Amino acid sequence: MPESERHIILRDSTLREAMDTPGVWFDLATRLEVAAALDRLGVAEAEVVAPSRVEEDLDVVRALRDASAGLRLSGLIYASSPECRSEVEQAAVLLDRIDLLVPLSARREPVSRQGKVSVMLEALSWALQHIADVGVGFPHSSQTDGDFVVDIAGQAAAAGAGRITFYDTNGSAEPFGVRQIVGRLVGELDTAVIFHGHNDLGLATANSLAAVLAGATVIDATVNGLGDRAGNASLEQVAVLLGREGFETGIDLSQLRAVSELVAARSGVPVSNLAPVVGDYAFDHRSPSHLTEPAEFEAFTPDLVGGERRLQRAPAGAHKREELED
Repeated sequence: MPESERHIILRDSTLREAMDTPGVWFDLATRLEVAAALDRLGVAEAEVVAPSRVEEDLDVVRALRDASAGLRLSGLIYASSPECRSEVEQAAVLLDRIDLLVPLSARREPVSRQGKVSVMLEALSWALQHIADVGVGFPHSSQTDGDFVVDIAGQAAAAGAGRITFYDTNGSAEPFGVRQIVGRLVGELDTAVIFHGHNDLGLATANSLAAVLAGATVIDATVNGLGDRAGNASLEQVAVLLGREGFETGIDLSQLRAVSELVAARSGVPVSNLAPVVGDYAFDHRSPSHLTEPAEFEAFTPDLVGGERRLQRAPAGAHKREELED
């Protein structure tokens, strides 16, 4: 694989997706604090505008542009929205990139496939008149037959879309299928492919790796995997996994725990003790023998992510209880 293809951009969606997590709402001060932390972490792009609240989020973008100069800011706009044109005009002034959303489900408007293509091409033509960097994203990609996904993505690329986003909207995809369809997109399109994974089946991290192995160059992720339902691909898990596989993300892995703790505190959503990478138990061992050869029991060393290896003794009387139970 060429060296250029070993660099993967992690597009952080925490400032958008976290707001879809039950009970979570970030005020402006919190968004500025999280954005600054993402900037220090080495995140290249932050997706901050949700398609359901474009004007409201653009007010936040004005403040973010001054506070986190290193982040490229992007946002989502529904191509079929009656306000699409005005939202594009406003967003083009403030954002570095815009991605138009075209849901592929037959249960979402426009219902017909040709209607989806027509709406997409019209919105894309309009957006490109206002901003150079425009992509198209396809919610429900994993729930739609691959031929149509490839066909409509090809039409988007031919019309000037600079990147295509494959959405596993309901988290039903699995790594083998993701690698196959993303591979088709990469092979047939001359444009960047992004993978956006949800975690309903606990496969968002694995699916993200599969997408990268198939040629995707951008992965959507959120700190602590925040998002609606079971959340999204976890930024910390994806960053460490890609690093182990020899990919460069630009993320300062030593800061992952600090950023995780910040987002957990501000969101009010705690990180499980058993969470990979940043969980409190991630480097805890019950057996002393593990510490003689820790590499045989750990996927990576704690210092990589600012963690600490610890030996946890069994609770007092545990062995006696086990004997009685036996």
